[in-house]
Amino acid sequence: MFPGGKKGMKDLMKQAQKMQQDLAKAQEDLANMIVEGTAGGGMVKVAMNGEHKVVALKIDPQVVDADDVEILEDLIMAALNEANEKIAKTSENEMGKLTGGMKIPGLF
Repeated sequence: MFPGGKKGMKDLMKQAQKMQQDLAKAQEDLANMIVEGTAGGGMVKVAMNGEHKVVALKIDPQVVDADDVEILEDLIMAALNEANEKIAKTSENEMGKLTGGMKIPGLF
């Protein structure tokens, strides 16, 4: 029999259900967050939502040089990577708070 009997099992089920609801809310909140990645001292800015979709991109005209497109490409990649890293860290921190640090497959 389960420790604590039927009452213990019901309490455990309630806790699991609440945790599931809390995780769903946290995932929704994370999907709706917006983070910004920058590069080149702010000359390239990327805004990305928690689903890793770019929602805005700003490029300072001073960084645009037709003779050196590689610099602009590198700055855009750096800004995108920074935004992705911020999302990953925020997701890990927020979900870790709810799961007590347990790694639950499919959440990260």
